[in-house]
Amino acid sequence: MEQSKEQKVHHVFEKIYGNYDKMNSLISFKQHLKWRKATMAIMNVPKGAHALDVCCGTADWTIALANEVGPEGKVVGLDFSKNMLKIGEQKVKELNLDQVSLMHGNAMELPFEDNSFDFVTIGFGLRNVPDYMKVLKELNRVAKPGGMVVCLDTSQPTMLGFKQGYYFYFRFIMPMFGKLFAKSYSEYSWLQESARDFPGMKKLENMFKQAGMENVSYKAHFGGVAATHFGYKPSK
Repeated sequence: MEQSKEQKVHHVFEKIYGNYDKMNSLISFKQHLKWRKATMAIMNVPKGAHALDVCCGTADWTIALANEVGPEGKVVGLDFSKNMLKIGEQKVKELNLDQVSLMHGNAMELPFEDNSFDFVTIGFGLRNVPDYMKVLKELNRVAKPGGMVVCLDTSQPTMLGFKQGYYFYFRFIMPMFGKLFAKSYSEYSWLQESARDFPGMKKLENMFKQAGMENVSYKAHFGGVAATHFGYKPSK
């Protein structure tokens, strides 16, 4: 029986959790750290804010948010891979971040009330969910009126030549990295599939609007191999 996208993604992350951070740095040549830093600069998260990091994985973005909101703020990290969360919990514990709580849950049905968070983020997670629109609506639902929803993910480069090189890298080189460094060829092969099928920047911008957000904008990274989208929940 063929696995659903949700089952497949769950299997991938339950398996690769031990090498996830190392592989992220290898695959993106550590660019993902720069992209997140540039995203955080635009977000300008104030002290005392409440934030939710969906598909938090090993909690790197959750921790970055916690450093911004400070001890008086609150950050929740949510992921559906318990193995990934275990690594995140270890990091949070070592850093003594009492303002962070990590929880097991599904992005498709967030276990929070409407209008709960000042900031809602999802980093390299939206492309792995079964229904992009359903998750975007959930992110918007749990944001407070005027709150910001932020998605950092792979995208579709538009520049000729560069675009073809990117697809070649994702399709052939990245799974080989997975095989060599994480003994997980098929899992990293799946990750390139999910990136290949993900909407381009303009399309995702429109999806943010369709999900109910306003003042939507995006920032492309490294020729469009990744992009950050920003949207606001209407104040009224």
